[in-house]
Amino acid sequence: MASSAQSGGAGGGGTITSNPRVWIVAGIAVAGVIVLAEAARRRRRWLRGKSSAPPDAGAFCDRFELSPPPQPPPPAARHLLSGLTFAASDNFEIEGYVAGFGNPDWKRTHEAPRHTAVTVTMLLKQGATCIGRTVMDELGFGVTGENLHCGTPINPASPSLVPGGSCSGAAVAVAAQLADFALGTDTIGDVRIPASFCGLLSFRPSYGVVSTLGTIANSQSLDTIGWFARDPSVLYRVAEALLPATAGGLKQRRQFVFADDCFQLLKVSNQKTVHAIKNAVQTLPGYQPPKHINIGQYLYLNVPSLKEFCEPATKLQEGMSALKALSIVMLLLQRYEFKASHENWVNTVKPKLGLDISTRVLRAVNFAHDNIKSLYAIRNELRAALQNLLKDTGILVLPTTAGYPLKRNSKERLSSGFEDRMYKFVGIAALSGCCEVTIPLANLDHHVSLSFVATHGSDKSLLRTILDTYSLIQEQVVLASKLVTAPVTNGDIDVDIDVDASELLKEKVYFQQTVSPSLPPSLPFSLLSFFMF
Repeated sequence: MASSAQSGGAGGGGTITSNPRVWIVAGIAVAGVIVLAEAARRRRRWLRGKSSAPPDAGAFCDRFELSPPPQPPPPAARHLLSGLTFAASDNFEIEGYVAGFGNPDWKRTHEAPRHTAVTVTMLLKQGATCIGRTVMDELGFGVTGENLHCGTPINPASPSLVPGGSCSGAAVAVAAQLADFALGTDTIGDVRIPASFCGLLSFRPSYGVVSTLGTIANSQSLDTIGWFARDPSVLYRVAEALLPATAGGLKQRRQFVFADDCFQLLKVSNQKTVHAIKNAVQTLPGYQPPKHINIGQYLYLNVPSLKEFCEPATKLQEGMSALKALSIVMLLLQRYEFKASHENWVNTVKPKLGLDISTRVLRAVNFAHDNIKSLYAIRNELRAALQNLLKDTGILVLPTTAGYPLKRNSKERLSSGFEDRMYKFVGIAALSGCCEVTIPLANLDHHVSLSFVATHGSDKSLLRTILDTYSLIQEQVVLASKLVTAPVTNGDIDVDIDVDASELLKEKVYFQQTVSPSLPPSLPFSLLSFFMF
């Protein structure tokens, strides 16, 4: 019997293992359980994300509507900005609404203004509708757009990345198509950097050309009104409403001047960019052949007071040292002027601030410098140097920043390296008071924006240039990004380069002469190719 039972057990086991249908059914059942569990997990995650997603992409801190006056009856022309909506950053005063300056303690300790900011009033008179005020970095400091109290607006171009600051909400409102354009204040890149991160156009006017009356100052001699738009025609129409008739500038036979040393710092082909712009303007009347310059070296030689702030450098490194010194001077001037305006409030109220903002504010209120006059001397020398370089026809072309946006909540936002990359180029217009347009580049994997800088007072002509060339530049950038590449072998390493080898060779030689000596000797070839191509 025992033998029979054992035989039966063995037989039964053999039947199960030898029947493939049983295993198929069991496999399907297990797979079904796994699929259902994964679907349930994803649905929970989606619901959590949906419930936590802020309304309007987290762009607004105040929602209201200020309507324009009625349209004039025919045959009078319609208002210039009729039908357009706009938002303004949280440092623009609106009658009856307390501006928060990005911080609840500021809002708590101030009263509602009795007047509306001059620029907001001008836009309303031209037919635009104001739909609210937007989130910004606290007290106008910060570069990422993250706010401890209001949260971080969601970057529509890349939701996992920061939107850039300080005017983050204004940029997001436009990028998310919640408004046609938005106002911000650009002190040290506060409009241009978020425009670059969110894929928008932006404009920083010449210093003093647009009234800042009715805005809360961060640094009075650096603050300018700026604005964002998705479309170059809207960017220009806003300028028509805000700029005085005298803000003309550039004469015919305009010329693009490429800052080659600035392009070398980015993972973007200078040759492709230059090629795209050359093709865009060659069919247009009134443009001279492009010119090339090492802008850092030029500034080192032509802004003598800047040498006081330059680090010791070899002849080939002087340009990079000058660009870094320019950003240092810009930050020192910001600290000095912020302290003059807000030291008493900070020491009295002791506001709750985010960690990175708190560090910047403490640096400002504790700022001391023996020679403030040298900071202002550099401003005057820089403006004169750019006037001499660009004259009445030149437009300086360079990347908006020397780095790319971080992931949200990244610890790198606290690093001096990230701040240095963000500020390396924006100081050229900020300190000189020159006007600057920022445009996104289409069809690139990373966030790259170009900036176009013209001399002080050339605002409308610069904007007209962008209006004329924007679509052509974007078309040519798309074509340039599709250039056929050919592999070139260097030992065991293959590097893709553009077919136009002669142009590339010029870039490679230039790189070796200007940038390569400043890099560590042990830097591998693959990393060098990151910079060159």
